[in-house]
Amino acid sequence: MEWREFAERMAELARELLTKESVSETLDEIAASAVKLVSGCDAAGILAVRKGQAVTLSACGKWVRESDRLQGELGEGPCFDLARGAADERAYRIEDMTEPQPSWPRFAEAARGLGIGSMTGVLLYTDKEDFGALNLYARRPGAFTHEFETAGWLLASHAAVALSSARTIDQLEHAMHTRHGIGEAMGILMERHRLSEDDAFNVLRAISQEHNIKLRDVAQRVRDDRTEHL
Repeated sequence: MEWREFAERMAELARELLTKESVSETLDEIAASAVKLVSGCDAAGILAVRKGQAVTLSACGKWVRESDRLQGELGEGPCFDLARGAADERAYRIEDMTEPQPSWPRFAEAARGLGIGSMTGVLLYTDKEDFGALNLYARRPGAFTHEFETAGWLLASHAAVALSSARTIDQLEHAMHTRHGIGEAMGILMERHRLSEDDAFNVLRAISQEHNIKLRDVAQRVRDDRTEHL
């Protein structure tokens, strides 16, 4: 693929990603696009490590989920190390999986059994956080050349932004939900005990401090108590 065509495809991908309604759909599109855009790529996936466990966030093609599962169970592998921040670099490339891999001997043997000839991957990260790794697989050794260096980084950047945005959205939604719950509890206290808005909030805060309970949990108990007495 010529660079002009590649640039046009990347621009199309950026527009396509904006139409996705969830982070899951976005990541699936990125994995699928890796297979389409990167020459020699037969499968692609996005791996994250949460509390020491391998989690497949997206998979396009065979090998991906099984590879992620094996790396998680064995506690070794290029994708696993990259995703959990154990690697010194932000990318890796295994040109020939049929050759011994001293860093991941057990996984390399299993990968050869799956029919994987070569692998490469890029860390998904922003300035503040690492989210996982975008990993590409090929049947033949030596499939990934310098072309991946540009394509992979661009795709990984889209994935990192999507994950970062999703995290921000989740935090905002959680904050809004918490604020709404506290406001509802205040309304219950104001109605029940004829309190002002400030007094109702001070009651919730005093209970929170006295019993070392989060304010949102105190509010939830007030709401639950009202439900029980309806």
